[in-house]
Amino acid sequence: MANYSTCTDNELIALWKEGNDAVFREIYLRYDKLLYLYAYKKLRNREESKDVVQDSFTWLLNHRNELHLHTSLSGYLYKTVLHQILDIFKHKGIIKKYAESGEHYIEVNSPEADYLIREKDIAALIENEIAAMPPKMREIYTLKRREFLSTKEIAGQLGLSAHTVSTQLKRAMKHLKVKLGTVVFILWILS
Repeated sequence: MANYSTCTDNELIALWKEGNDAVFREIYLRYDKLLYLYAYKKLRNREESKDVVQDSFTWLLNHRNELHLHTSLSGYLYKTVLHQILDIFKHKGIIKKYAESGEHYIEVNSPEADYLIREKDIAALIENEIAAMPPKMREIYTLKRREFLSTKEIAGQLGLSAHTVSTQLKRAMKHLKVKLGTVVFILWILS
């Protein structure tokens, strides 16, 4: 078996499109772990991350003749994984909307029910911690995170310096990180 580890990504793709199936193994070995880490950072779920990477490589394997790279191979693979991650987030958003509408039946022991219950509990915990902030900090934080105002806009609206607003936002984030724990805080920031 030939050694393709010294080939560039463009050389690998050219060989693979010519029908050299052994090249696919090198592509897989080169990007499998990196794509998994990328997916895991976004999803925080090992099984979903593995599935996303496998699905990406499966699509690549099954659509060799349709592959037209306008970017690097790594860029293409990362973008494929990202699209699948966004589909997962979109699906979870649909489940959340469906659950919030009240017109549904969810099997109590289903993964969706567990996810929705945990998400609701975390949301309540976050709201309690925001409510526990000092009034000015809470106001600044709310303007930034819920009304999506810039630091300058908040400063102008409240008659404060941009530096004061920035300091209050840093303190609010630190407050939430300490009170919620790092994992819940990161998950909340990503959502």
